[in-house]
Amino acid sequence: MGTSSGAPRRNSLTIDNSAESEGSVIPSVVIMSVALGAFLATLLGGLAALRFRDQLHLILGFSAGTVIALAFFDLLPEALHLGSQPPRTLLAVAAFGFFFYTVIDRVFFVDPLGEHGERAAARGWTGAGSLSVHSLMDGVALGIGFQASTSIGIVVAAAILAHDCSDGMNTVSIVLKNGGTRRQAFAWLVADAAAPVLGAAASLFIKPTHEMLALILSAFAGFFLYIGASDLLPESFHAHPKALTTVATLLGAATLYCVVRLAG
Repeated sequence: MGTSSGAPRRNSLTIDNSAESEGSVIPSVVIMSVALGAFLATLLGGLAALRFRDQLHLILGFSAGTVIALAFFDLLPEALHLGSQPPRTLLAVAAFGFFFYTVIDRVFFVDPLGEHGERAAARGWTGAGSLSVHSLMDGVALGIGFQASTSIGIVVAAAILAHDCSDGMNTVSIVLKNGGTRRQAFAWLVADAAAPVLGAAASLFIKPTHEMLALILSAFAGFFLYIGASDLLPESFHAHPKALTTVATLLGAATLYCVVRLAG
């Protein structure tokens, strides 16, 4: 991910215990202040998606690009970097996450009456919930990064603040696409925005192992690949201009890729 020779890559979810000797622990008030910034960034992204609902197909296209790119450019590389497991094990976990989400979606959330029934809404809530859990993990990584060293904390904070705006857009897009109301979309947006704050607070008391994080990140990569490729991307192309939607999708992927590269 653009690292120099011999130097470990660090991005939004990197935790490097070897940096503990670089400096003193940042006060918890600083950690929570940055987490509040993540809350605001997520909220602003989601509010923008609500405000421009008439352009929902473009927002869905952009969200599809960012969600798929999140799996390929951030979650999977980070899992491979953090874990001591063989790469094929982590990729198998990602595949399990993809097919597990497929089964859950097909069995429980495919709406036989159309796109706006209760089961379709539950499908949107599941997707939004997955994004919220991912944001919770971002908050944990934020707190642990700052506890490790100031330099790592700054890099982690910059990456999280940069992509949390698209997280808010993705959360709103998934709920609205599956027949959810604006009120429901806003409620999930608030939950997603609050998640990094809760994660940062939890990080002051817990420290997950690299191996555990690697497995979780791999599974979530599978979840988001399914959400992007099987839900957001097809819906964004349905009965809408294909050229503009394709540009929006590529722009979303390119945006997240640049964020990861700049942060790493």
